[in-house]
Amino acid sequence: MTGVIETDSLTRSFGDRLAVDRLDLRAEAGDIFGLLGPNGAGKTTTIRMLTTLLTPSSGAARICGFDVSREPGAVRRRIGYVMQSVPWQVNRLLRAREIVEIEAALHHVPQRVRRERVDEALDLLGLLPHADRLIGEFSGGMHKRLDLACGLLHRPELLVLDEPTLGLDVQSRHRIWDYILGLRDEGVTVLLATNYLDEADRLCNRLTIMDNGRSVVSGSPVELKHAVAADVIQVATSSPERLRDAIAHEPWVKNTILTDSNEVHIYVKDASQALPAVMSLSLANDLGLERVTYTQPSLDDVFLLHTGRELRDLEVGA
Repeated sequence: MTGVIETDSLTRSFGDRLAVDRLDLRAEAGDIFGLLGPNGAGKTTTIRMLTTLLTPSSGAARICGFDVSREPGAVRRRIGYVMQSVPWQVNRLLRAREIVEIEAALHHVPQRVRRERVDEALDLLGLLPHADRLIGEFSGGMHKRLDLACGLLHRPELLVLDEPTLGLDVQSRHRIWDYILGLRDEGVTVLLATNYLDEADRLCNRLTIMDNGRSVVSGSPVELKHAVAADVIQVATSSPERLRDAIAHEPWVKNTILTDSNEVHIYVKDASQALPAVMSLSLANDLGLERVTYTQPSLDDVFLLHTGRELRDLEVGA
């Protein structure tokens, strides 16, 4: 069975810099497939190749069975693409309806159904009451919804979203999340690039975690978190190396990682038994503990185990 997205060793370099390195992806019809990783991981470069805006340096990619290099026109007819940011300031004197009508013309939506499609797209995103407002008056969240309306005009088989909630307030983010989940329920395939852990966990039924242009690990969020196979004790201390050494040979310790934020993440089979032991060993070794917390594995723990870095810290610094 042909997947909606299939890549085989997809690679893109810019001079000596390898932006995407032998990436293998597969998404089926109806998936919300995520590319999760920090800024600079290669997500946007991957998307630009899949949407025919960049030519792969090597490898291959197919969208809905069509090769992105040899059949770009067929690919473009089957996708909607909402990029990270659209320079709406160029068109600040246009009204929302006019923007969507221009997009409809560019997508060759038949004139006999164009007005109906435009109104339908605006209505789906809650923008029909604002259709005749200048987009210069729109909030950031309304601009994102307008982007989505334009991406859906020609009813694509695949909707590609690059950081669709970047910089939005919580209410706007959740509204867009609900809309994306609604698309899934209608059978639309969505490719979602994000560096937000909660977004990937909430929306994606499958995802690939990327770092430095490579696939780190792939699977469903549940599968990836279960693969950690441990409870996580997070300890903030002024002596993280000494704590790591003190517990290194304890039988209840499965793994320890010293993070960039100088926390020690201790992966244990049973946190209820391990927590008292951590406290006892800290006292015995005269280690001052600033904070001790316990969590079940998260996607950040998955990223940390595979890369030695925390994705949430990379988000803040991006």
